[in-house]
Amino acid sequence: MKNYSLRRLSDQPILKTTDLKPSMEGFEVLGAFNPAACRMGDQILLLLRVAEAPRPEKGWLHIPVVEHSDGVPRLTVKTFREPREPYDPRVVTIDGNVYLTSLSHLRLARSYDGIHFITDNKPFLFPARVDEAFGVEDARITFLEGKYWITYTAVSEHGPAVGLAQTTNFNDVTRMGIVLPAPNKDACLFPDRINDKYMMLHRPMVHEIGKPSVWLSESPDGVHWGQHRYVFGPSGKDWEYQKIGAGPEPILTDDGWLVCYHGTSRNTEYALALALLDHENPSRLIDRSEVPLLTPELAWEREGFFPNVVFANGWIQWPDNRIWVYYGAADYGVGLAELTNG
Repeated sequence: MKNYSLRRLSDQPILKTTDLKPSMEGFEVLGAFNPAACRMGDQILLLLRVAEAPRPEKGWLHIPVVEHSDGVPRLTVKTFREPREPYDPRVVTIDGNVYLTSLSHLRLARSYDGIHFITDNKPFLFPARVDEAFGVEDARITFLEGKYWITYTAVSEHGPAVGLAQTTNFNDVTRMGIVLPAPNKDACLFPDRINDKYMMLHRPMVHEIGKPSVWLSESPDGVHWGQHRYVFGPSGKDWEYQKIGAGPEPILTDDGWLVCYHGTSRNTEYALALALLDHENPSRLIDRSEVPLLTPELAWEREGFFPNVVFANGWIQWPDNRIWVYYGAADYGVGLAELTNG
């Protein structure tokens, strides 16, 4: 992967948290980041992760959760005394229960040049299922067989799982349900069947034994997945020591399937890199980056709701084969970089 480079096209975010309005009265937008990306006709679409929370009140925590009553989802705000001891601003444990302090949904942004975007004010996909009670996050989009397949992380008290939705026009969307149970995330579909099977990369989350790694699974119908097998994990280098996960849908090149992935260092700094998989047997790793292609360097990549992050789960390929990578920065905004080979 030595010939590839990732060059920022702007030293400023092309979208930032302050560009978005909250979708609900009494809430504020904490972050707009980690977009999926695709082309639809002459438009570039981003599917942003938008994190919202009730406006803060000194001494109190107001935690948004989607609960069900008689099968109907309703947004509930739970109120607790703020812990006296220091706590993670994103995740908090109260009375033995773990909560996210914000609720994420997916929201559309549209552009004709891939740089200047107009963002919808309302969610495209809002948490509506029991397994989405804590939010829907970090989507990937794959155009496959006339439909846009959207994989996303569905979060609940049972952990993060992989959800699947489909649309043909980004006006109507159909949930297909949870396709990989918790704990799992970072799932992306291949844009073609391989050996007549749908293929998906994903990241089972491990704790006591092993480290996070990228796996491959296959399906006869896109809903029921099996034949899971390990593809690659952290190399042992510091920049991808703690976490690793696939990003956008793989792109087929003359050399194989090109995969963008993120790695996380011992100090929880996120970086972007590439891997190359065999085009007929994508469980076979051909090559991978020895050093990261993009690391947090600019102030808005290093300072934000969660600092020191560049995270890509969306890219597009132009007709002239240029590849633009849309990346989330510090859980605050969206950056744009171009991937070149040679």
